Amino acid sequence: MRRLLGLFLGASLSLIAQTEITLIAPVGIKGAVDELIPGFENKTGYKVKPTYGTGLVTKKQVADGEPFDVPIVQVPYEEVVKSGHVVVSSATPLASARVGVAVKLGAPKPDISSADAVKRMLLSANSVVYPNPARGPAAGITFDQMLIKLGIAEQVKPKLKPVVGADVMKITARGESEIGITFLSELGSEPGIDIVGPLPEDIAPPTRLVGFVSANAKDAKGAKALLDYLSSAEAAVVYLHHRMQPYNSTAKVAY
Repeated sequence: MRRLLGLFLGASLSLIAQTEITLIAPVGIKGAVDELIPGFENKTGYKVKPTYGTGLVTKKQVADGEPFDVPIVQVPYEEVVKSGHVVVSSATPLASARVGVAVKLGAPKPDISSADAVKRMLLSANSVVYPNPARGPAAGITFDQMLIKLGIAEQVKPKLKPVVGADVMKITARGESEIGITFLSELGSEPGIDIVGPLPEDIAPPTRLVGFVSANAKDAKGAKALLDYLSSAEAAVVYLHHRMQPYNSTAKVAY
């Protein structure tokens, strides 16, 4: 009897394991993916276990062969493809995220309509908080590269506050920094801030996110089903809601 019970429990656990899809993605898409997961689970019966990290760390984890069924990575991703740990033909563009500006609720909103306007804003600001690029977040790296493009990296360095990405909104909402910089998809999750809008694309290009089926996926069919769902028309509505531009939609984000 015990042996039969053991076999039954073992088979049940095996079935559960087979229906779980593991996903890894940059934190910039977390809000949208978390909102989409329940719909996918209800529709298919699969369960999704997501893991989020910074853009660079996520790519390294995938390139190193850590076991995830569906990796979502930011462009460029040459090291991911060269690693052999993803099915290259499964590449599925999902959405893009833009770096934006926020201020404390009720504070004056600066002009960020052009490169020159952004330059004036940063030079005149008392403090600017943004995701620490040393930790690998794409938003922080994009902002650092923008400062170099504008030629003001050294001038504004004393007023910069690089922090863990999630703290950008909290610090801005408390009024401890005049300007908050991070992905717009993350800014909307914190009360107490006003979103000014996205930085101009010519100085802060969008970060594009692409999903793959892992070359070592436990259930390639389930992994493909999740990718299809994350690139569906239903998903596009969710991306727009989270201030991300879906790849398969002509609708534009309202800032």
